[in-house]
Amino acid sequence: MMFDIAAIGELLIDFTPYGTNEHGIALFAQNPGGAPANVLAMNTCLGGSSAFIGKVGQDDFGSFLRNVLEKSKIDVTGLVMTPDVNTTLAFVQLNEYGDRSFSFYRKPGADMMLTTNEVKKDIINQCKIFHFGSVSLTDEPCRTATLDSVQFAKQQGKIISYDPNYRAPLWNNPDRAKAEISQALPLADILKVSDEEMVFLTGETVLEKGAVKLAAYGPSVVLVSLGCKGAFYYVNSGFGTLRTYDVEAIDTTGAGDAFFGAVLYQLREMNLEMLKALSQSEWEDIIDFANAAGSLTTTQKGAIPAMPALHAIEKCRRTVPLLK
Repeated sequence: MMFDIAAIGELLIDFTPYGTNEHGIALFAQNPGGAPANVLAMNTCLGGSSAFIGKVGQDDFGSFLRNVLEKSKIDVTGLVMTPDVNTTLAFVQLNEYGDRSFSFYRKPGADMMLTTNEVKKDIINQCKIFHFGSVSLTDEPCRTATLDSVQFAKQQGKIISYDPNYRAPLWNNPDRAKAEISQALPLADILKVSDEEMVFLTGETVLEKGAVKLAAYGPSVVLVSLGCKGAFYYVNSGFGTLRTYDVEAIDTTGAGDAFFGAVLYQLREMNLEMLKALSQSEWEDIIDFANAAGSLTTTQKGAIPAMPALHAIEKCRRTVPLLK
């Protein structure tokens, strides 16, 4: 079986705010989380095929996550369940604008403990795009397992996509984080960063300058997600910013992953040469579609449960105005 996208990385529980009880004490909802899994879920939601490589605990949380992937039609033959370490947990706090901060329970968490010999190379052989992030670069053994897998995928001629997805609490210091994240940039063909991550990695606040510095590492495509301001793209045929859609956002969790998953879904039938040959107007159509996917994800709570279907994205593009 061929997969459009395979991803390696973290699969965890996001405990997201769910109001308060009668005593005013905060309630949390158990949601599936982990950026690589979110990207895959968006792809399968749109009709693509996906496979996940990673590790969870052999506990109730791990079983829940496995079931979520299966229900999302994501192949789980690469998911390892360990009795030795608990599934990783993250508690998400939302401010008044729906923006998030995280507290992680991961010392260690199962996602960190994936080893190179647990990675099913068959899955990498059978995919077109191989996707990874930097959360799996924070600690050994998952760091080596991830980098070995990406290098193997590159040797097999796969398109490599990379979302650094910087989470400061998971790194022992920012300098090490910047060094590790930057070291993986030359492996990427398609790179997606947030505007904050662009500034963190390049020191540039001007989008074009930051994108030029990131592209110098080797990626053919640099995408910068800008939250409610849309997205910036920097490709062979040009660069620009596209505004996103004016929806009523209640939770931004997973919006960047939905955006990136929707980009990769549209590139899934291409090889690297075809991707490099896309015109600026073709890229703008791809980004606009992805902006609609990302914006619709913010209209519901959670990440994977909030991913929109193809018809919803097309309806959004036809009927919802762009955010001014």
